[in-house]
Amino acid sequence: MTFFQDLPVPEEPRRGRTVRYVPPVWAGAPACELPAVVHIGEFIYRSQSFIMAVEMAKVYSTGCSFDLTWTLRRAGESDKAWAELNGAFFGHPHGMQAIERRAFAALLFGVQLADGTKARADSTLHGRYPPGSGQQPEPPVLILRGNGGEGGDDEMSGKASLWLWPLPPAGDFRLVAQWTDMGMEETSITLDGAQLNEAAAATQKYWPEEGSL
Repeated sequence: MTFFQDLPVPEEPRRGRTVRYVPPVWAGAPACELPAVVHIGEFIYRSQSFIMAVEMAKVYSTGCSFDLTWTLRRAGESDKAWAELNGAFFGHPHGMQAIERRAFAALLFGVQLADGTKARADSTLHGRYPPGSGQQPEPPVLILRGNGGEGGDDEMSGKASLWLWPLPPAGDFRLVAQWTDMGMEETSITLDGAQLNEAAAATQKYWPEEGSL
């Protein structure tokens, strides 16, 4: 008999069943729902060194999520200037280069709907609508969620999604973007709210008998 075999092994307490968290309807896509996909494929901005594009919209019964991508390629910047761009691009210092926080210099997004209402989201407001806060904001709500990125000595790229709640009303609406740190002044594209509403009819519940999940 070894030392440890001679000692009693305590029983671990039984853990109660975990309750599944259901986020508020405005905070993100509903669980257990297959969205309808609407191809967009438009550049919001394109220059010799920087592009930003909207690839598609995933339409749910309660709102929609826009898939975004952007890429910055090096255009003769010095190592110091490229390091500073890296810090602004990814939102953190790179090496010993500090980030100068300037008003409206960070990545900004917004929508202006057909009824005139507006919403804003940006890379500095991740905690603006904390899930589970119990406080439902006035619609529309726009939430930016980063989906990662990568960078090197010659190019940097990133992806994100924009959650819009609720579905936009019928009529044209503007998706607006600005990122002056990347040389992108305010720019926008026009999207069709009616198209997104029509697509919502094609969403599918994973388990229809359970209703909304």
